[in-house]
Amino acid sequence: MTLHGRFRTVPRLAGACIIGLALGMPAWEFAHARSALSDRPPLPAMGPSLRKAVALQTAERAGTIIIRKDEKALYLVTRQGQALRYQISVGRDGFGWTGIVKVGAKTEWPEWRPPREMRARQPELPEMVPAGPYNPLGARALYLLRDGRDTLYRIHGTNDPKGIGFDGTSGCFRLTNTDVIDLFKRVSVGAKVVVQ
Repeated sequence: MTLHGRFRTVPRLAGACIIGLALGMPAWEFAHARSALSDRPPLPAMGPSLRKAVALQTAERAGTIIIRKDEKALYLVTRQGQALRYQISVGRDGFGWTGIVKVGAKTEWPEWRPPREMRARQPELPEMVPAGPYNPLGARALYLLRDGRDTLYRIHGTNDPKGIGFDGTSGCFRLTNTDVIDLFKRVSVGAKVVVQ
């Protein structure tokens, strides 16, 4: 068999494997498996990138995150006088805060455990939402620590890209999944975060 002919055979074999798997299970089981897949909600959109390179006058060094809540913007200082600006959502009335914290940990596709206080306000919330694309923390999370202790606040993604640019969180800072993935790659554990 020629090399060209071998590559034409691969899709046929893959199709045969799938059909073989389907025929190897009872019809009701195959229908149930197919139905379960179609009953799942569609995967959430990653959302657009709302990031741009901007001039920023600051004494903070490269790698520092500056969050300006009034602007609904997160700046990552890239060098003297320059930063990447990401549009974010911030804490709604009663959930805003300021201060200096650090990135204590980073997680891809994090699980979400609503804090006890949040579950007291919203008893319908589960104790835990497993990691994955349907998790409300989105594609990535940066965990914020103050003096080595978890603040319970995060910089994280969202599965609702239309929910960016508002006062709507419980104190966390939310980006589109596209932007939080980009930020995640650029920020180190231990990075300084200035919330203004």
